[in-house]
Amino acid sequence: MLAGCDGGSGPSHSFEVAAKGVHGAALSDDGRYAAIGSIHHGGSLWSTGDGERQFNWNHRDGETTTILSADFSPDGDFALTAGPHTLVLWSLKPGREGGPQQGQAERFWTSPGEVLSIALTNKGRYALLGLADHSAVLFDVINGKIQRTLTHQNRVRSVDLSESGRYALTGSEDYTAVFWDLQAGPDGRQTKALQRVQHRDDVQLVALSADGKLALSAAKYDRALLWDTRNGDILGEIPLAAEDLRRGMRFTAARFSAGGKEIITGRPDQVVQLWSTASLQQLARWRLPKRDAWKPTSAAVVAVAFGEVQGQYYAVASNGFVHRLSR
Repeated sequence: MLAGCDGGSGPSHSFEVAAKGVHGAALSDDGRYAAIGSIHHGGSLWSTGDGERQFNWNHRDGETTTILSADFSPDGDFALTAGPHTLVLWSLKPGREGGPQQGQAERFWTSPGEVLSIALTNKGRYALLGLADHSAVLFDVINGKIQRTLTHQNRVRSVDLSESGRYALTGSEDYTAVFWDLQAGPDGRQTKALQRVQHRDDVQLVALSADGKLALSAAKYDRALLWDTRNGDILGEIPLAAEDLRRGMRFTAARFSAGGKEIITGRPDQVVQLWSTASLQQLARWRLPKRDAWKPTSAAVVAVAFGEVQGQYYAVASNGFVHRLSR
């Protein structure tokens, strides 16, 4: 039984997706689906509307895969799941005659390095992979090859893409967040670093607005900065108490609203917050429940999304639950 909440509103609805917690998870842009990497039961796809498991998503038949990262294409037609060294593209479109059916694998590859983070473009055409080898690569899903390489000086912990797929944002343990144009040059075949924001510690989370104009970068023991990708100007910071920063508190999930006017964030202490990007004022706050109030376990927020209905949001917690939040 989930324990009661304090310090914010509780979820309006919750359902269990993993008995012992999750390694990684993702929510579709409209919040309709959750891709889950369970600790003991491998990968799966869930419908958030009715809380039902739709498909088991493991990378090999008869085996459970350790799914560490996942993402959905902005158009909602595809999902990508990543283990430490394998990648699978899954179709969410209605089945085609002679082709993969809904929920079946479209492509399988061995990744070019240890995968730490992923982002998927529309139609599942390209995937941006944040790797442990100090790079992020734009991977051509159709042809199974690397299209672009974005270099850092340390592991790339977090990546994101604009909805068009033209712009990329990478966050690295080299203390930097970098905004890239993936179609630079007269022929559109070059990559250019347009902006670089310096932090004081490892950048562990980045998020990019759909139009690519706003970026969030958050670092360990450092601020979570909101900045303008057109000029690199820092617009402000999403506040964390100084004591929390010293204890290593950080943001573990973030998502901009479709129009970029709001951003929803998650923390490792069960807290989900909604912010105005114009004022950086908190608009709403929720605290996700623990499995057991009397045990020293928490529920880190691993994924967040805006729902299709105004005032409705979703969050996935590390203790194996998906929560619907209402404002």
